[in-house]
Amino acid sequence: MKNIIKNINKAFESRVRLGIMSILLVNQEEDFNELKESLELTDGNLASHISALEKLEYILVNKEFVGKKTKTTYKVTSLGKKEFNEHLRALEKLISKK
Repeated sequence: MKNIIKNINKAFESRVRLGIMSILLVNQEEDFNELKESLELTDGNLASHISALEKLEYILVNKEFVGKKTKTTYKVTSLGKKEFNEHLRALEKLISKK
């Protein structure tokens, strides 16, 4: 029997990481506060998930100063987009199995 869950990416098993990737794919770019509010997370929780996705090179982090404050924005990399889309296709196949 074929392993129907082999293409499910462990990096996206978390609902938070699913949310981050979904928001970034739809909006192209988001800042930390927008992600935090949209997903209703604490700073630390969001930061740890962002860090994990960045380490896998699925997202890019850009820090800049706006006035005297730091603004951090995030974008999905081409690798992140590819891996996330493969994950979604694997989920669709799993759901469609009877």
